[in-house]
Amino acid sequence: MSMRQPHHDGSARYVPQQEPVLGETVDVFVRVPVGADVGQVHVRTTGDGEPRFREATVDRVEGDTVWWRAEVEARNPVSNYRFLLSGRRGPTWLTAAGVVDHDVPDHGDFKLVTYAAPPAWARDAVIYQIFPDRFARSAGADARPLPDWAIPCDWDTPVIGRGPETPHQFYGGDLDGITERLDHLDRLGVNTVYLTPIFPARSNHRYDAASFDRVDPLLGGDAALARLADAVRARGWRLLGDITSNHTGDGHDWFSAASSDVHAAERELYYFDEAGDYESWNGVKSLPKLNWGSAELRRRFATVPDAALRRWLRPPYGLDGWRVDVANMTGRRGADAYTHEVAALLRSVVVDERSDGLLMAEHGHDHTGDLDRDGWHGTMNYVGFTDPVWSWLRHGDQPVPNFLGTPGGVPRRDAGTVLATMDTYRSLISWRSYVHSWQLLGSHDSARIRTVVGDAARQEVAAGLLATMPGTPMIFAGDELGLTGTNGESSRTPMPWHRPDAWDTGTFAAYRALIALRRGEPALRHGGLRRLHDDPDTLVFLREAPTGAVLVLARRAAGVPVRLAGLPAAENVYGAAPALRPGPDGAVTLPGHGPTFQVWRWG
Repeated sequence: MSMRQPHHDGSARYVPQQEPVLGETVDVFVRVPVGADVGQVHVRTTGDGEPRFREATVDRVEGDTVWWRAEVEARNPVSNYRFLLSGRRGPTWLTAAGVVDHDVPDHGDFKLVTYAAPPAWARDAVIYQIFPDRFARSAGADARPLPDWAIPCDWDTPVIGRGPETPHQFYGGDLDGITERLDHLDRLGVNTVYLTPIFPARSNHRYDAASFDRVDPLLGGDAALARLADAVRARGWRLLGDITSNHTGDGHDWFSAASSDVHAAERELYYFDEAGDYESWNGVKSLPKLNWGSAELRRRFATVPDAALRRWLRPPYGLDGWRVDVANMTGRRGADAYTHEVAALLRSVVVDERSDGLLMAEHGHDHTGDLDRDGWHGTMNYVGFTDPVWSWLRHGDQPVPNFLGTPGGVPRRDAGTVLATMDTYRSLISWRSYVHSWQLLGSHDSARIRTVVGDAARQEVAAGLLATMPGTPMIFAGDELGLTGTNGESSRTPMPWHRPDAWDTGTFAAYRALIALRRGEPALRHGGLRRLHDDPDTLVFLREAPTGAVLVLARRAAGVPVRLAGLPAAENVYGAAPALRPGPDGAVTLPGHGPTFQVWRWG
């Protein structure tokens, strides 16, 4: 993409009707630079599987841009479309992957989606992820008896990143501790709290649930969740839970009944063979896999009035939705392929319980085949954001482990390759799914971003991309303080509340300012995306909305200043670079120092 190329991205500036209904005909717009080799534009659709062409017309000319308009019928729940651009040098296609001069398959087309849209609040969310055991302890935590699996730790005990003790180190963070620290989140500027699991379990991570019917007493129980929910709502924020649909723990009530009696009703909830062995997550026997071919599982997990998925969405808890752990494996096992069916079921239950409920999927790899249906509203975009950003900004010669176990760890790549990765994944889903997916620099399952990039300057560049690119930003608690960790377990570091001297206050200030910028700029939350320039060390892009535009410069290292023609004067709103003023030749000059992150605004 560049200012000299035709452009369409599916955002509201190009598709004003963002929530079409089945059978509706909507206008779509293409911007073409004046003087480009485009004399005619057609839109191609594939309703009911048959390609059809409709000629576009010039809608208006604004300065050096010609806006073409065409009509697309939302014939199917997901309706593909692309543009045929005809000029003196022959035809080209404009698809979600960009302009190409050869024929390409349909899966990279733009998409209109008529399934119900995600809740409106989600586009404006800034997510803050909390791992409860390591966030904060309330005074009441000391009085609770410890289970036999727990290895008690004080708040400064080093985290064991790998080994048999890792899941059993118990620091005693609880939900009232989170409630007492909400002022920190307020200062940072986030507005949505996401909790990793809170149900009873035999580990500190609690992904091995022993029940879905109650909050772990070690976290303060049901009453503590109600208190936290009240405190979050009082600030006008949202609260999300974490539920595992792929497996339970082997201490779960259901599995205890299933494994003790071959005739138990719970037996069909899991995969047992004739010898009594059972399927588990990646062979980890403490995590028996759920069988979504079971009608009884669907009833217990989702559909009955007191099902786990439902009850925590109601008062007095009132969760605003769920992040679904291991969504990529849910319903998949050998010939069983229930994933899309289960996702649709879970979504129907969530929105039945609360119309503004959110259902977010965990995918660690390619998510594109599971979105744009009537299931997950979006995904955790590790492959289309986290990995590319890591590979561009990683430092040093020592290997940086990839949390998915890819041999060789995180490669070092230049900006062009990083953009190609981002654009490839983005092009295979709708704009709606893209912008509602969570963009993240790390999580409780990965290395910390500070460890990957090595210093505060590059972390600021990473945080700047998180705040300014399309998608919903998610911050793992502690990243804003510059905490470190080489893998998911070692990254689950207790928050150093009692050691403020350990905080990187400069990084906190950068995160706070970037979050405020995002929340204050409609173009950063609802605007489209145009790439303007890249070289190995530099990215330049525009976020545009009807209310104005934002220009972003990200550099991982110093380099030659970038000159761009066709941009207006603009004021710097982040990074303290000078204002942009076109020179006699009409070009503006972006600074060459680095690492740096700079943002300008006009309109």
